[in-house]
Amino acid sequence: MTQYLEFEKPLAEIEGKAEELRAMARTNEEMDVDDEAAALDKKAAQLLTDLYSDLTAWRKCQVARHPERPHCKDYVEKLFTEYTPLAGDRNFADDLAVMGGLARFNDQPVVVIGHEKGSDTKSRITHNFGMARPEGYRKAVRLMEMAGRFGLPVITLVDTTGAYPGKGAEERGQSEAIARSTQMSLKIGVPVISVIIGEGGSGGAVAFATANRVAMLEHSVYSVISPEGCASILWKDAEKMREAAEALRLTAQHLKTLEVVDRVIPEPLGGAHRDPEASYRAVGAAITEMLAEMKDMDAKALISDRRQKFLDIGSKGLAA
Repeated sequence: MTQYLEFEKPLAEIEGKAEELRAMARTNEEMDVDDEAAALDKKAAQLLTDLYSDLTAWRKCQVARHPERPHCKDYVEKLFTEYTPLAGDRNFADDLAVMGGLARFNDQPVVVIGHEKGSDTKSRITHNFGMARPEGYRKAVRLMEMAGRFGLPVITLVDTTGAYPGKGAEERGQSEAIARSTQMSLKIGVPVISVIIGEGGSGGAVAFATANRVAMLEHSVYSVISPEGCASILWKDAEKMREAAEALRLTAQHLKTLEVVDRVIPEPLGGAHRDPEASYRAVGAAITEMLAEMKDMDAKALISDRRQKFLDIGSKGLAA
């Protein structure tokens, strides 16, 4: 059963009425509700189009956080074959908020790394809601180093509100681990591709998204801080998250204009959760195209391209 967001309540009512009519017809074969139900379906389809034709930044945040939105594990299962997970940072422990390992993408050997949030209460607790601890970033460093050694492209799938801010994480060097992951992303001489599939929060996202090519799903968000956190700092009121979301310019469309990301991947009408299979195909096609763009680049060119990409961010706006 579809979980509706706050702004989708009118849609929920219409689709609920259509389902009620069909349920009544199933219990009473003499009832003919086809025309009425079809009219409600048409009305719901139009309303869905209207709602998603011009989403505000805050509504995009809600869609990016939808509990039924496909997660890293889903994309790995659908897009990659022969996935062999690798665990642990060879230092402290394994972090289940970060999944990664060796795999094949279109039969090409790659290393895939991503944040996994979990899909229900038990798995969300297991994966710490996708908030990585230092050992998660150190695991990513180990995997990226391996990719560089064996000449394997790195594909990262970003979906986190941010790195875990707990005391234990800070004691074990959270900031240093994020910095090392970002540094390793910059220095390896292989193609690095990042796709933001949900939330890209703060340095916890940048540690995986320091890539040659960065793509965002249409209704994903990417920002230095969450709207709620920003509102709490600037206005001392988390309820001003709507204003904060607009000010942060965190949508895929804003960030493409600012050249922070390279491409926006279209989502099915109503968000990736309404048609996951279409989302998998779109992300797969985008990754294929981005890999093709770098197939003739050697290690030196890849490193230079990646560094220059981040040095150039903001220069166009400053020049204007």
